[in-house]
Amino acid sequence: MQFHGMNAADARTFAERWLPAWSGNRPDLLASFYTEDAVYSDPAIPDGVQGRDAVRVYFAKLLARNPEWVWVHRGSIPMQDGFLNLWHASIPVGGRTVEADGACTVQLRGGLIYANHVFFDRSELLTSLARP
Repeated sequence: MQFHGMNAADARTFAERWLPAWSGNRPDLLASFYTEDAVYSDPAIPDGVQGRDAVRVYFAKLLARNPEWVWVHRGSIPMQDGFLNLWHASIPVGGRTVEADGACTVQLRGGLIYANHVFFDRSELLTSLARP
């Protein structure tokens, strides 16, 4: 069995193209980084969504609520078919910005993501959203 993980340079190159698509409320652009059979999950939808169309629908709702957030690649760890993406997000909420660090698996086939699972502690974000 041969390991096909991405090295740090290739992971950074991919992340520098992909992560900006998370900002600016462009769900079609973001979904274009995913395969037709992609699986995506995050803390809000731990069971995830499957298929590019379902991913696009979820992204449309998520990005519409967060058009100004910014995601930055902080590093990576090679994993089968891709990398563990270590990231930082700045998320404007009301009059403040929540700073969050997390990780997500990014597995690729043919240069597109077929599996993306996001992990982070969202307690500060939820608390900020609940404030008037």
